[in-house]
Amino acid sequence: MNFGFTEEQELLRAEVCKFLDQRCPLDEVRKLVETPEGFSRELWKETAELGWLGLTIPEAHGGAGLGWVDLVVLLEETGRTLFPSPLVATTLAAAAIRASGSDAQRKRWLPLLADGSRIGTFAFLEASDLHQPEGVQLAGRPDGDGWRLSGEKLFVPDGGAADVLVVAFRTGAAPREIGLALVERDAPGVTAEAVPSMDLSKRFGRLALDGARVGPGDLLGRPGAAWPAVARLLDLGACAVAAEAVGAAQAVLQLTVGYAKNRVQFGEPIGRFQGVKHPLAEMYVDVESFRSLVYYAAWALDESPDEAPLAVSRAKAYVSEAFPRIGIDCIQLHGGIGYTWEYDAQLYLKRAKWARSLFGDAEHHYERIAQLGGL
Repeated sequence: MNFGFTEEQELLRAEVCKFLDQRCPLDEVRKLVETPEGFSRELWKETAELGWLGLTIPEAHGGAGLGWVDLVVLLEETGRTLFPSPLVATTLAAAAIRASGSDAQRKRWLPLLADGSRIGTFAFLEASDLHQPEGVQLAGRPDGDGWRLSGEKLFVPDGGAADVLVVAFRTGAAPREIGLALVERDAPGVTAEAVPSMDLSKRFGRLALDGARVGPGDLLGRPGAAWPAVARLLDLGACAVAAEAVGAAQAVLQLTVGYAKNRVQFGEPIGRFQGVKHPLAEMYVDVESFRSLVYYAAWALDESPDEAPLAVSRAKAYVSEAFPRIGIDCIQLHGGIGYTWEYDAQLYLKRAKWARSLFGDAEHHYERIAQLGGL
């Protein structure tokens, strides 16, 4: 069995790497994150033309019809360069519509998400911060053939820029009585706004719904029976975040190794000292270990759905625990320069803090691993 990437996937990686290095190096990232939106609409359109936005969308709806393993190849590179864009959020919205939407919903929305003319996201988290059915408290009230939604969603990925939001809402008192609906940001009773975050290259938003009505054409699947679809979206999101973390952590390692080779102290490169080489070796082991877990999780999402929840939690738990530690070690091994705004190390540490909690932190996923393992 061949566990490597195909020739086409390696070609995809090379093309993505070339585009990002030429069009959005870290100097450009620094400029973009200081803008109000935090990303470039021009680059967003270019990535759509390159097929990135439609990578996992079926060809019938304007996409490439590829899988999550292919997406991981792409996300590793966007993570390596800290590329600011709503790519992950839009991909999750498309995945929700593809899996749970009607034919009419797929025909309407998927081409718009694939060509970049609409930005999407998945709104799940609330004040409780629980990645479980009980965490959904945004209330849905039957209203004729539709529903009225009232409540708020917090820490919505790219919620301030999204045109359409896939919203999880409560339809009844039982924990798993959950529905999914498509909510447009300019609909009556809908307020979506950007909120500050530590990592300026990854924006969050707050969604407030005040009796916003969703009709039968806005509902994804049957109201009250959407929890399996929501759980799948949480797994897809966790895998996507972990994939970007692989690329970012690899960049941190390369940055630190390069510094250790060039920084001379006591007449020797500091990379010769045990106090430097040992942490670097541990960083390498961590990166390679969770890289393998992420690759397997992506494969399971495509090929073995029954294995996917456990595989995703293993990957995300390791990433959430190890990546922030790698970011901190990078700062410390650089010494005083590592703390400066002008040096790139702080950008990767902030990305590590972002990746740690989104779609579940290490504690959440370790508990889930135990539950799935029957403990």
